[in-house]
Amino acid sequence: MAVLNVRTDEAMETAIEALAARHGNRTEVVRYALLKAYKDELLRQAEADAERLAADKDDQAEMLAIQRYMGVV
Repeated sequence: MAVLNVRTDEAMETAIEALAARHGNRTEVVRYALLKAYKDELLRQAEADAERLAADKDDQAEMLAIQRYMGVV
């Protein structure tokens, strides 16, 4: 497993300590925060992709053709 050193300021230390007191140790709190940030970023990207595809006339036509082929519409 890799090791990551991070410099923190006073506000970050306050946040880490408060979360660690309630949810485990400092390492677990930082791991959780990074994974949550990554998940949030993936969800934002998926939403942007969905909006882009919803506005794409060619994609809409292809989805309709697939639905017709499958007998959905």
